[in-house]
Amino acid sequence: MLTLTTEDVSAAVVELGLIEAAEIAGVWRELGSQEVSPEQFGSACVRRELLTGYQWERIRNGYRNGFFYGRTKILYQAGAGSFARVYRAIAQDTGDILAVKVLRKRFSSDEAKCDLFLREGRMGLMLRHPGIVRIEEVGKEGSSSFITMEFVEGQTLRELVKIRKGIDLVRGIDLATQLVDALEYAHAEGVTHRDLKASNVLISAKGRAKLVDFGLASFAESVGKKNDEIGKLRTVEYAALEVAGGVRGDDVRSDVFFLGTLLYLLLAGRSPLKESRDRAVRADPKRYAEVEPLGRVAPHLPRDLVDIVHKMLVLKPKNRFQTVAEVKEALKPIQLRYSDGDAGVLSDIPKPARKVSKDPEAKPKTSEKPRIMVVEVSGKSQDSLRQFFSKQGFHVLVTENPKRALTRFETVPPPADILLLSSQVLGYDAVSVFNALAPDPYLKKIPALLITSARQKELVSEAIEDDLRQVVMMPFKASDLLERVKMLAGINV
Repeated sequence: MLTLTTEDVSAAVVELGLIEAAEIAGVWRELGSQEVSPEQFGSACVRRELLTGYQWERIRNGYRNGFFYGRTKILYQAGAGSFARVYRAIAQDTGDILAVKVLRKRFSSDEAKCDLFLREGRMGLMLRHPGIVRIEEVGKEGSSSFITMEFVEGQTLRELVKIRKGIDLVRGIDLATQLVDALEYAHAEGVTHRDLKASNVLISAKGRAKLVDFGLASFAESVGKKNDEIGKLRTVEYAALEVAGGVRGDDVRSDVFFLGTLLYLLLAGRSPLKESRDRAVRADPKRYAEVEPLGRVAPHLPRDLVDIVHKMLVLKPKNRFQTVAEVKEALKPIQLRYSDGDAGVLSDIPKPARKVSKDPEAKPKTSEKPRIMVVEVSGKSQDSLRQFFSKQGFHVLVTENPKRALTRFETVPPPADILLLSSQVLGYDAVSVFNALAPDPYLKKIPALLITSARQKELVSEAIEDDLRQVVMMPFKASDLLERVKMLAGINV
C-alpha cells in the first residue's frame, strides 16, 4: 500500500479541487501545527466538513479520481447494484443534491455496453414529469460512464411495503394513480419502461411516487451477451411474459401487466408473483399465469378496483388493458370516490347535505385561498410582497432560490397558482427560470410574472413573454401589479 505523508495529502486535496488552499490554513490553525499525521489531518478535514468520510478514505488509499463526474462532486456512496454504483453528490454550480450512477469498471472496457448504458441514459433525458426521476446529465469522466439524476430522499416501494406490511386504501389509490400518470406520460413520449418492479419505484419523504431506471433493463440483461445481441433485450420477467402471451418484445401491454403487479403490491401488501432470485423460476411462464386473485388476498377492497387490477394481469395481451391511458380512465371514478378520504364501508355512508342559500344571486363560497410563490432575495422586499398579497387574500410562499422554485412546480399538485420572480438581485437566474417554463411540456401552463427595473434593460431583453408569462418594470402601482397577477392566473380575489 502506498505510504502518504501529510504534505502529500494536503497537496492532493487542493490539487484535486476538493478543498480551497485558504481553507487548509484553518485546518493547520485548529491542529496547532503542520507536524501531524495524515490521519489527524484527515480527521480534522472531516470534522470541519471540508471532506466527507468517503472522500477521505479514497485520498488516504491513494486514489486520485472518482471525486467528480460532470458538474457534480461525489459526497459518498448511496447504493450499489450488479452493474453500477450510485453516489450522493452535490452540483458545483447550484449546490443541489443529486444522484450519480456510475458504470462498474468491469464494463468500462466494453465499448458496446458503455454505449448502451449512455444511450439508455440519454433516452431518460427526454422525460420530464414529476412522477419520473429526472436525469440531469449523461457522459464520461475518463474511462467511467455516468448518469446524473435527481436525488430522491425516501425509500423504494419494496422497502415501504416491507416496513409497513400494507398501505391503507386511500394512500394506495393515490400512489397507484401517480404511477399511472407517470407511465402514461412516458408512453406518450414513445418510451416504455421494460423493468417495472417495486425496487424501481421510489417514494419520496413527501409521499411522491417516482419511477426510475427507464430502459436500463436492456443494459442489465446485456451482461454476458454478444454485441450483436445487445439492443434486442428485455428483463427475464418481460421476456417470459411476452413469450407466454405470444407478442414481440417491448410491447406497451407488458408495461401494463407489470404496472398491475405494482398496484397489486400496493393494495394487498405483497407481490402477485412468487419472489425468487432463481432465473429459471423467473423465466417460467407459469409464474405469470398462476396469480392468486386480488379479491381473495384482500377481500376488503372495492370490487371495481379489484376488477381493474385483474384485467391488467390477464396473461393474454389482447384481453388486457391495451394502454395505460385506458387504465387511467378506469381508475378515475374510484379516485374521485376516495379523494375526500372515504375508505371501505365508510364510502356507503351518505354525506351531509349542503346548505343552499336562499339568495339566488349568491355566489358559492370557496375556503381555499389563491396561492402565489414569490422568488425574492431581499428580506425587506419579501416582507413587503408577503404583507401585500396576504392582505389581498392570497396564501403566500416565499423562496430565495429560483431553481428550487422551479423544481417545486414539478410536483403534483403545484404549490401555487402563479410564480412571481424578481430579477433585481437574482439577475439572469430569475430570467432563466422564467424562460424555462414555456418550453417544458409539464410547466408550460404555469403563469409567471417577472419584476425588473429600468437598469436591467439588457437582461430584460432576454426574457421571453407570452400569454401566460409577462414582464413588469418598476416603478409600478401596487394595484397594477395585483391586476396583472389576477389576470395571468385567472384568479378572482
